[in-house]
Amino acid sequence: MTAPDTGTRSALAIVAHPDDIEFNMAGTLTLLRRQGWQIHCFQLASGNLGSATLAPDEIALIRSQEAQDAARVLDAHWHPPITGDLEVFYESKRIRQVAAIVRATQPSILLTHGPADYMEDHMITCRLAVTAAFSRGMPNFKTLPEHPIYTGPLRVYHAMPHGLVDGLGREIRPDFFVDTESVQSIKRDALACHKSQQSWLDTTQGMGSYLSVMDEQAAELGRRSGRFNRAEAWQRHSHLGFCQPEFDPLQAALSGSGWIVQA
Repeated sequence: MTAPDTGTRSALAIVAHPDDIEFNMAGTLTLLRRQGWQIHCFQLASGNLGSATLAPDEIALIRSQEAQDAARVLDAHWHPPITGDLEVFYESKRIRQVAAIVRATQPSILLTHGPADYMEDHMITCRLAVTAAFSRGMPNFKTLPEHPIYTGPLRVYHAMPHGLVDGLGREIRPDFFVDTESVQSIKRDALACHKSQQSWLDTTQGMGSYLSVMDEQAAELGRRSGRFNRAEAWQRHSHLGFCQPEFDPLQAALSGSGWIVQA
């Protein structure tokens, strides 16, 4: 793990699986990187169930390499997974492991899944990320491995779920949209690194080409923005326990370039 440059603005993406960042967050992360931010990618699960033909250990190694290749495309720091697919549980050990990454990377922007999603791994990852961020400044809460507390202000932002609906099919509406048109090719290149998932997603989720699915969702969010051709979209988590009400570093970083429009 690379220690953060404390003089550099830091953004951390915490997701459930390899390729979750590339589907829903890579555009925003790339825009932040272009603004001089240090960006970190942390997928909690190894992807070890993401194959119908390979053993769990085999596919986990492949997906780890794919995730690292994607992080290089994004010029991001990659952090290794801590558990397996469908084993992302809200428990003390996992909170301490996730909190260790939060303290080590010292982000002021934390991107994660939404609290309402179609997949349980995603929703539990969201809960782990929020609790880990909340505990970042608590000296009596020991992380695994141990890291000094981090007391800087932090804002949590929630991504849109696949299909833009929750598990009951209800529409999830964002607070704001980010224009990703200028970085869509980078987003595609990063997602294309996850080659092992093409046939798996076709077979298990009927997604067709996963690159096309990502493009289609970006285009739909662009349409809903009323302004952009392609977009990612975000909900703000409550500031309580994290920062002052007016602290909104994602808005501050990107709105000046015209990359943000309110929902």
